[in-house]
Amino acid sequence: MDLGARAIAFYLPQYHPVPENDAWWGPGFTEWTNTVRARPLFPGHRQPHLPGDLGFYDLRVPEARAAQADLARAHGVAAFVYWHYWFGGGRRLLERPFAEVLASGEPTLPFCLAWANETWTGTWHGAPDRVLAEQTYPEGDDHAHLTALLPAFRDERYLRVGDRPVLVVHKPGELPDARRFVDRWQALARAAGLPGLYLVAEVSDWFDWGEGFPDAEAVGFDAGIQMRLPVRFGRREFWRRRIGRRLGRGPEHYPVDPGFLERRPLPPTRQPCVMPNWDNTPRSGRRGIVMTGSSPDVFRRHVADATALLAGRPEQERLLWVKSWNEWAEGNYLEPDAEHGTAWLEALHEGLQVPATRVPAGRAADPAPA
Repeated sequence: MDLGARAIAFYLPQYHPVPENDAWWGPGFTEWTNTVRARPLFPGHRQPHLPGDLGFYDLRVPEARAAQADLARAHGVAAFVYWHYWFGGGRRLLERPFAEVLASGEPTLPFCLAWANETWTGTWHGAPDRVLAEQTYPEGDDHAHLTALLPAFRDERYLRVGDRPVLVVHKPGELPDARRFVDRWQALARAAGLPGLYLVAEVSDWFDWGEGFPDAEAVGFDAGIQMRLPVRFGRREFWRRRIGRRLGRGPEHYPVDPGFLERRPLPPTRQPCVMPNWDNTPRSGRRGIVMTGSSPDVFRRHVADATALLAGRPEQERLLWVKSWNEWAEGNYLEPDAEHGTAWLEALHEGLQVPATRVPAGRAADPAPA
């Protein structure tokens, strides 16, 4: 059966040691370090989440990257979107896995890039004033940045809309002048022989209180990813839990809303994002945020509803973003785990099918105590 959307899964290239993380967090640190030390912090809280079939892989190993791509392709993932860290002036971090994918030609699964243009701090580790890597925007840096990405943009595997390579900007509101950024990058791309770029802004709206960057189209972006937590909460409940978290009483936790996308029509240039789960307490402990009650069945419904929202659009613009392929310390991953096996991947594949496979409301998992 045909799939009704192109599922593009965000991919964290962090699972290998680098000197910077060794210096900041200790020798050999990777995201697995946070993942395995997580513990339950309230009744009904499920931690730790541990990997299944792929194990505790190291992304310097080509066979690990190939196994990921095989699983992704078999379950309807059309492409990985690799987080790309360029801090200005040519400074990069965590670039090795994608550089090796690009240089080797393997795996053959399509890909694109998402520029994670934000300063790294110790916020989620209790040190908000500790700047680890500052995001800067030096004058004239755009040319060097785009030139560095040209080999990727020209690769036959690169995800395109029309003939234009897709580039996601994580924090468009942090750009010194978003309109000038769009104009410069489009001009530079055309000067390099490309037909332009398909630029996508992340317009996060985590708690449904309004988009963080509502002007995406007005400044020239081709589309915006509407990313929010699929949870239910009241305003009073939200502030009670937010204050409690800041006072150290424990993580905020909210029950999943199985039907959150069913009621949310999107403008033609807004693209939906779905997430299997959310729980960043492995990184943040009692300062984290947790979505309770998620399950493969609930995720299947979210995917089906998102696919239905894209049904009337041009085929190449039916982009469904998935957060994420492997964000284990945020609790959002598609990879097999010890609890569910490949059920998250199977839910994605079934939800993408046309006609959309909907899960009856009565089958949604009961949320854990809130």
